[in-house]
Amino acid sequence: MTTPTGHLPALAAAVLQPGFVGTTPPPWVCRWLGEGLGSVVLFARNVVDPEQVAALTATLRAERPDVIVAIDEEAGDVTRLESVHGSSRPGNFALGTVDDPGLTEAVARDLGVELAAAGVTLNYAPDADVNSNPENPVIGVRSFGADPALVARHTAAWVRGLQAGGVAACAKHFPGHGDTRVDSHHDLPRITADRDRLDACELAPFRAAVAAGVQAVMTGHLLVPALDPQLPATLSRRILGGLLRDELGFSGVVVTDAVEMRAVADRYGFAGATVRALAAGADAICIGGERADEQAARELRDAIVTAVVSGELPEERLAEAAKRVGQLAAWTVAARTAGSAVARGAADVGLVAARRAIRVTAGPSATVALPLTRAAHVVEFEPLRNIAIGAETPWGIGAPLGELLPGTDTVRYAEPDVPADPGAGAGSRPLVLVVRDLHRHDWMRAAVQRALVARPDAVVVELGVPELITGTVHLATHGATRASGRAAAEVLTGTR
Repeated sequence: MTTPTGHLPALAAAVLQPGFVGTTPPPWVCRWLGEGLGSVVLFARNVVDPEQVAALTATLRAERPDVIVAIDEEAGDVTRLESVHGSSRPGNFALGTVDDPGLTEAVARDLGVELAAAGVTLNYAPDADVNSNPENPVIGVRSFGADPALVARHTAAWVRGLQAGGVAACAKHFPGHGDTRVDSHHDLPRITADRDRLDACELAPFRAAVAAGVQAVMTGHLLVPALDPQLPATLSRRILGGLLRDELGFSGVVVTDAVEMRAVADRYGFAGATVRALAAGADAICIGGERADEQAARELRDAIVTAVVSGELPEERLAEAAKRVGQLAAWTVAARTAGSAVARGAADVGLVAARRAIRVTAGPSATVALPLTRAAHVVEFEPLRNIAIGAETPWGIGAPLGELLPGTDTVRYAEPDVPADPGAGAGSRPLVLVVRDLHRHDWMRAAVQRALVARPDAVVVELGVPELITGTVHLATHGATRASGRAAAEVLTGTR
């Protein structure tokens, strides 16, 4: 298709939030910024360190001073800015476990200041989902917890903190991705709750986010029959217009979750889902997690223009969406100016928070004594990766424990590789068994049980949701971040 002419291509480009490959902006992104593109989104592939990100965003801003630079930085297991080393802050579940909204606000504010210094202006966070289904494969520790009131107060605190640091917050995944066993990256989850349950549970954190002044809300690719029996939330006027705008009173930018995700792309097509989302009331289209090139952006821009020309998408709706994106851009410019005077808090606020989230459970017949005083043998059980968490992001207890107990060694087993006695390599040394969401993985439970039969004095460390507590000494971090791993190692060695 030839490049369309007139004002419509600029309007269409204004509502796109594409990703790209590389640690410097490719020529096509710079060119598009001069042709109306309003936003870009950064992923781990774009990040080396904060200084490099600052240079990247400065290049973008030289092309368009008010460009919105988004990132998916939850400051927990899902991290982009610190994907190489793991997050120096705990995630939502750890903060919810501590249940100190002031601490949550301080951690988010510290993150906001760091992101703003790197030139990021919109963060796809906080995750406002209520993780009411322990079998949820994609939310888990990304949520503040399973209690709607707790999630609501920490969502509001996180929004206030991040935006005080100079970066727009984006509450996700509306109207709530917590009560499902399906990952929307792969298929369309169905939320079966009735409207009363939705009001009491899923919607409570989003109401709190709106009341806290959140600048953006991200849609979830979710079928919620109580709200719309036919269309997923991202494509539903009833949900985006009737519920989010009219009932909840949200006036900011509605951002879609990545539009190439299979929950919508498999059913409506890459371009079809984009046009339907805009028609339903979305203002910005996130793309580029998997499709990150000019061809993808051009395909969507041209499809939007074609839909307006054909009457499928009213031009007034597209113009409204572009206007809201422009209003958010203006907010970010003002926030950057105001936030430049905001200093970061205590340098170790993330580690302090991670330490406060540690919980140790010791049975009455515990046969292991903490602290550990000798080099240990660490066995880490690796489940299939949650696609929202970067494969490059390190996790575990072995490395930080080895720093405190030199001579500690670590082995890691995925499901096909687990031996009959996973702890056999320990010999007489202390044995530490590290798990993530033990309750969700039959193979992992069986392996841990075999290890505990042979070594009942082993310590079990849970880096996920501690739904299943086993072993005579069990330590829960409520997240697998670098800060959480360090905090756990301190408890194990008594150095905290």
